[in-house]
Amino acid sequence: MGLVPGTASAVSVSGATTFGAATAGAKASGADREAVRKVKGRTYSSPAERTVATVPSGAAAKGSARAQQAPDAATAADQRLRVTLTAYAEGVDTINLESVVASQEYALVDVVIAWGDGTTDTYDASVMPRDFDLHRATHRYAAIGSYEIKVTVKDSATGGEAENKLTVATEGTEFTAHEPKRLLDTREGIGAARAKVGARSSVALKVAGAGKVPAGVRSVVLNLTVTNTTAPGHVSAAQEKELAENAQTSVLNYVAGQSVPNLVIVPVGEDGYVHLFNAGWASVDLLADVTGYFTASKAAGYGALAPTRVVDTREGQGTAKGQVPGYGSFDIGIAGRAGVPAGATAVALNLTVTNPRSAGHLTAYPAGKTAPTTSNVNFVAGQTVANAVIVPVGADGKITVRNGGWNPADVVVDVVGYYSPQSRSALVVPPVPFRILDTRENGSWNERPASPLPPRSKEWLGLEGDTPAAEVDAWALNTTVTNTGGDGFLSVAPDPNLWSDYVLGKNVQPQRPVSSALNWTAGATVPNLVQTSGGKGGIVDFWNQGWSFIDLVVDLTGFYETPGA
Repeated sequence: MGLVPGTASAVSVSGATTFGAATAGAKASGADREAVRKVKGRTYSSPAERTVATVPSGAAAKGSARAQQAPDAATAADQRLRVTLTAYAEGVDTINLESVVASQEYALVDVVIAWGDGTTDTYDASVMPRDFDLHRATHRYAAIGSYEIKVTVKDSATGGEAENKLTVATEGTEFTAHEPKRLLDTREGIGAARAKVGARSSVALKVAGAGKVPAGVRSVVLNLTVTNTTAPGHVSAAQEKELAENAQTSVLNYVAGQSVPNLVIVPVGEDGYVHLFNAGWASVDLLADVTGYFTASKAAGYGALAPTRVVDTREGQGTAKGQVPGYGSFDIGIAGRAGVPAGATAVALNLTVTNPRSAGHLTAYPAGKTAPTTSNVNFVAGQTVANAVIVPVGADGKITVRNGGWNPADVVVDVVGYYSPQSRSALVVPPVPFRILDTRENGSWNERPASPLPPRSKEWLGLEGDTPAAEVDAWALNTTVTNTGGDGFLSVAPDPNLWSDYVLGKNVQPQRPVSSALNWTAGATVPNLVQTSGGKGGIVDFWNQGWSFIDLVVDLTGFYETPGA
């Protein structure tokens, strides 16, 4: 079913971009957990041939014998010094720079690194003839974005200078909301051929430049749905075909006859595409609706909230009591409520349907807009199913939820976060997810032996090293429940303890949450994206709220952190 332990290894991305990552899975230590946040990102380089040299008037006369014989002082300096630059992005805001200064003759040099944000570093070096000096420097930026780094080398003997520069971008990205729009529907020939995606086959989906998604996006938020299934299987997603087809993690799982949605955050290739791989042995139809995207420039940062229920039609909470009629809708005033600030551009929700009287779907969209031809949650009669949703907020601070079925259904809405221009918490998405928990396998993230999660119990995961002050604002996790013996639901919440509290047996029992991240029935395999903060020590709890054993799989798909914090 695609739920097997995996590792994220060094891979190449189109262009000069490379990624590396620490192993995810077997017996990860605190240091390994930190390595997830230190994943090496894009690589930028400027070769020696791009060096620009200048020499002050008369410099050749007081330079070397070779320089004195040269007809042109600038040419002489250009022959003496070369600068090669290589930069590696890391984490949300860090650039690691390697400066290589080479010289044909002995030179004493002073070097200035201008980081592009108004700050500089300096160092001096002596370079032997026909040799080089390698210097490594690290810089953290106070804001995400693109920066031009310039390295200037000054020869103390001649006064000549050699300069090289390159433009880098932080790995941290901010969110821009996008009205729900269907980019892919293989049933209709939207975004791909009008045909099912074959067994063990992939589809390339153009994202950048499609709809109103601009070029240069780093990752995209898609509500991905598989339908018309005739056998069990799973779907993987990545920015390269090879990565998608060799992924050891899945974004959604299905069985015959199911229509399964899941919200996914997928890195976008430099060619503007994402690749969706049907890993099953029978063909399926795939649908993908875009609701937003992330770029390495200021837009809207994330704000994590404790899950808060804002609507429950069974209780009359947040709207009229009673089921939402077929093709009926209701508005939710969300800005300025439940921790969502005024001015928020989008909200992260967990949208649940329960007690539906027939098959159908739910759609969430900005209030005041025409209902889009997209769906967020698909259901059949009598089913309780949840799905994560990121939905733009209307100009009046409201969102609309529509029942797209013929008959009434109950709706529950929990707010888990928001995106706002006032927040600077930026998202980092690795090229492939990290598997951090699989209860069916030994040696998972917290070194637990293979065993299912008992009923009415929790599993805690320390997602940072042993720290009394978590640096990560929130985690994006793809959670999957499988091998279910009965009905139930999963809750995900921050843990109030430190890692050392658990090690020393001093941990306190957290209060049991009441909100659900996903719901399941006996024998089902159900995925859902969860965005949650960790506790003060970077620990997240996963609660089995059912009355039977389950297996739980958790893949880390990204994290939010404030640059410079």
